[in-house]
Amino acid sequence: MDNEKKINLELKPEVARGEYSNLAIISHSHSEFIIDFATMLPGLEKPQIHNRILMTPEHARRLLNALAENISKYEANFGKIGMGEAPKGTFNLADLQGNAKS
Repeated sequence: MDNEKKINLELKPEVARGEYSNLAIISHSHSEFIIDFATMLPGLEKPQIHNRILMTPEHARRLLNALAENISKYEANFGKIGMGEAPKGTFNLADLQGNAKS
């Protein structure tokens, strides 16, 4: 008997297309992590948040571990991922909240 559980996932076409993101803003409280995925492109006045993911701290840790494992596999196949130029600065989600439009 196989102890590994199988999960049957459905991937709808509108989700399968995906969305480009080159900025992730991460904040947290005691009980959850919030990851806002945004796109910052030339000609746009400010980054546009297009997806928000909420997860428990346990699931955030699992995501971190899964990303680390997959980055290791990627680099083993394709070489080290360069980080390019250092970011010009950092900011907090609270700093952006006053500028957000509903």
